[in-house]
Amino acid sequence: MPKCDEQKLRLDQLKPGQKGRVLTIDSATKEIKRRLLDMGVTPGVIVEIKRIAPLGDPFDIKIRDYDLCIRKADLAFIEVHPL
Repeated sequence: MPKCDEQKLRLDQLKPGQKGRVLTIDSATKEIKRRLLDMGVTPGVIVEIKRIAPLGDPFDIKIRDYDLCIRKADLAFIEVHPL
């Protein structure tokens, strides 16, 4: 099994169709972290990038059996282990 440190990426670095397991949310503000947690983005959950808007922002993701649209700037706070 590969070490997690070698496979750490930000969620905004994944391509459509790729999945990742959330490791941490490293936000500068408590409000952004709380909002992401309230939407179900918690450590251990698997997230799939479904599609990216034509201009690169926002991203449509699948998490916990529902679809969510999140800005690229917010996805940059989420560290994942690609699957």
